[in-house]
Amino acid sequence: MKAYPKYFEKIRIRPEKDAELKSRAPVCQWDGCKEPGTHKAPVGRMKEGEYFRFCFDHVREYNKGFNYFSGVSDNEIARFQKEAMTGHRPTWKMGASASTRSAPDFAQQRSGRAGYHNRMRDPFNLFNEARDRSAPKERKAKPLEAKALETLGLDVKATGKDIKARYKELVKRHHPDANGGDRGSEDRFRDVLQAYRVLKQAGLC
Repeated sequence: MKAYPKYFEKIRIRPEKDAELKSRAPVCQWDGCKEPGTHKAPVGRMKEGEYFRFCFDHVREYNKGFNYFSGVSDNEIARFQKEAMTGHRPTWKMGASASTRSAPDFAQQRSGRAGYHNRMRDPFNLFNEARDRSAPKERKAKPLEAKALETLGLDVKATGKDIKARYKELVKRHHPDANGGDRGSEDRFRDVLQAYRVLKQAGLC
């Protein structure tokens, strides 16, 4: 009879993680140290991705005196901090074009109403205070309006006074009482009335 149950034979002790790690780790790179180098420490500036291998005690000692900006001027440090705000990616001014360049450290002009409208794109001349506000806007006629003007023999630039004068002239010419019962003139008279009605509803006369 065995002195211990059969279940004890299946018990396995998990190996210690640190012991396994130490067995594969290189020797500490600290001068005179023979311990396993289980911890990584950055080499320094311009050597990103490269590391020293130290033991636990020596990596703590190394990190206490580590300075990424060692030997770098204050201006370079300030520049690095500014570029870090944009992930060290280049930036451009608003409305960049073919002649783009990196944005300066400080704005060339103050923001706000004091000059903003002079720098923005204004293809429709909405914000240009120097424009002639008394100049009439050229109206673009819709298809029905353009056809009605063509029926009266006028162009798009015709004013309301021109439309009324032309309408009276054509009505007198093609009215049934004045044309001697001409059927062709009657159709023309009907077209003139319809064209004038369209222009009047559009507010052109």
